[in-house]
Amino acid sequence: MDRATVEPAGQRDAAGAAEDRVDLQALLADSQVRQVLDELDRDLIGLKPVKTRVRDIAALLLVERARAQLGLAGGSPSLHMSFTGNPGTGKTTVALRMAQILHRLGYVRKGHLVAVTRDDLVGQYIGHTAPKTKEVLKKAMGGVLFIDEAYYLYRPENERDYGQEAIEILLQVMENQRDDLVVILAGYADRMQTFFRSNPGLSSRIAHHVEFPDYSAAELESIAETMLAQMQYRLSPSALQALREYIPLRMAQPHFANARSIRNALDRARLRQANRLFASGAGTLTREALMTIEAEDIRASRVFG
Repeated sequence: MDRATVEPAGQRDAAGAAEDRVDLQALLADSQVRQVLDELDRDLIGLKPVKTRVRDIAALLLVERARAQLGLAGGSPSLHMSFTGNPGTGKTTVALRMAQILHRLGYVRKGHLVAVTRDDLVGQYIGHTAPKTKEVLKKAMGGVLFIDEAYYLYRPENERDYGQEAIEILLQVMENQRDDLVVILAGYADRMQTFFRSNPGLSSRIAHHVEFPDYSAAELESIAETMLAQMQYRLSPSALQALREYIPLRMAQPHFANARSIRNALDRARLRQANRLFASGAGTLTREALMTIEAEDIRASRVFG
C-alpha cells in the first residue's frame, strides 16, 4: 500500500476523533456561566450548601449541552425546582441567578424572572383564575416563574377556593412547555412537604430540591455591614458592638426573617440617626456624621427593652 493511500485514512481517523470530542472548559467560557456563579459567591454571604447545589445543577446542564453537541440524545433534563427555607435566606436572589444560568446555557430563551404569589394567580370569582394564571404564564415564558409561598395556592378547607384551578393550569404548562419555562416553587420546608403530598402531580414534576439554611449570627453581621456599605453608611465601633448584641436577641424573637429582618433593623437605625442629627440643631454636618450609625441608633430598638 503506497503513502498516498495511507494518508487519507489517517486523516479520516483524526477527523473522526475530533468529531467525538468537545472542550468543556471552552463551552463554559463561551456561556459566561462562571461569571454568574462568581457573582453568586460575591453577592450572597454564607449559603454554602445552596451555592454547591447551584454549581451541581450548572455542571449537569453544561455537560448535557456538551452531549447534545456530540449528538448524544439523553432528552431535555427536567428543570423545575423547589426552594425551601425561612424568609430572608436568599431564595429570590438565587432564583434570579438560576434564570441567568439557564439562559446562558440555552435552556430558556430570555432568562428573566417573574416572581409571584397566590394573589397574582388565583381569582376571587368564577372565571377569574384561568385568565390571571395564563397572563402570568405568558409573561414568564422563555424564563423562570418563581412562586413564593406556593402552598397558599392549595386551600383544601375551602371548597369554593379557586387555587386548584391555577394548579391544574400550572401542571399542564410545566409538562407541555417545559422547554420554554422553568417553574420554581418556594416556601417554608414543612408547609412545602404538606403541599407536595396533597399535590403529587406537582411533586412528580420537581426535579431539584434546594434547601436554604438560616444564617448564623456572624453571617448576619457580615450581611449588615455589606448592606450599610452599599448604602454608604458605616457603624462606629460602639455601634458594631451594639449590633453584635442585637442580632442574637432578634434571632430569638418571633417572626425573625434572617437578612430581611436585618435590613429592617438597619432602616430603623437610619431613621433614628436622621432624627438624632436633626434634633441636635447642628447647622453644618460633616460627611462622617452623615455616614455614621452610632450605638444609640441601634440600642434604641425595643429588642433591648
